[in-house]
Amino acid sequence: MWFITGSSGGLGRALAEAVLARGERAAVTARTPERIRDLIERYPSQALVLELNVINREQVRQVVAQAADSFGRIDVLVNNAAYGQLGAIEELDDAQIRRQFETNVFGLFDVTRAVLPVMRRARRGHIINVSSVGGFAGQARLGAYNSSKFAVEGFSEALAQELAPAGIRVTIVEPGRFTTDWTGRLPAVVPTDIADSAPPTGATGHDRRYQPGDPARAADAIIAAVDADVSPLRLVLGADSLAGIRAKLAAVAAELSAWESISAGTAIQERVEAEALAGRLAKQPQH
Repeated sequence: MWFITGSSGGLGRALAEAVLARGERAAVTARTPERIRDLIERYPSQALVLELNVINREQVRQVVAQAADSFGRIDVLVNNAAYGQLGAIEELDDAQIRRQFETNVFGLFDVTRAVLPVMRRARRGHIINVSSVGGFAGQARLGAYNSSKFAVEGFSEALAQELAPAGIRVTIVEPGRFTTDWTGRLPAVVPTDIADSAPPTGATGHDRRYQPGDPARAADAIIAAVDADVSPLRLVLGADSLAGIRAKLAAVAAELSAWESISAGTAIQERVEAEALAGRLAKQPQH
């Protein structure tokens, strides 16, 4: 049984349809459940459509409990509900940044913690946290979004280690650009006069004409990761995401090599040995 947040469109909707089409049961949630009511008509014995705003903690607990009671279990949790806040760091106000984290980070945390007792009782489960290439590589004018997704990645890495003994797996999904309405739903920002602010570029740029990914194929890839005997910690989706992540890894590796001697020379013991050597040299007779 699957529990999917943010199912009203895009990847969440495609994944819900794919899961139900192959005969599985799913609790599909959205802030506007009217947009997914048709799933009940098409899959009356498999689908449970529930209203859920992930920033409402009480609603999170109630909806997770309702899904667990209805199906008796939750095998796969997909934390997909999120949005992107466009704007340079200096352009965004406190409320915009906090809203970004309330949905993308704290909402995901709350849903996960509500589901975990159900999975622990079963001693099995799989948590899919939908991040982004922007959760691995930052980009100008997406700082709030990038930092929220970086938080999801750190949370997921730690969670995977904590849950492994209980037989619960964690996978981070890192999509590039897909044919969804993500860019169309970017919240507006009133720009300030920052003359030297960099424009958005790279794999997470905002050109609405360039969104090569197919959500249906992304859904199939996620299902394949869940079905696999050994699931990946990270599932990269899209050639643009692969390119962006590889470029970041190469840049980090090059910088590590360039600064390796300085980085490695900060140990206390090395400082003590250096000071001792300096002391011995100072005591040597001068010629």
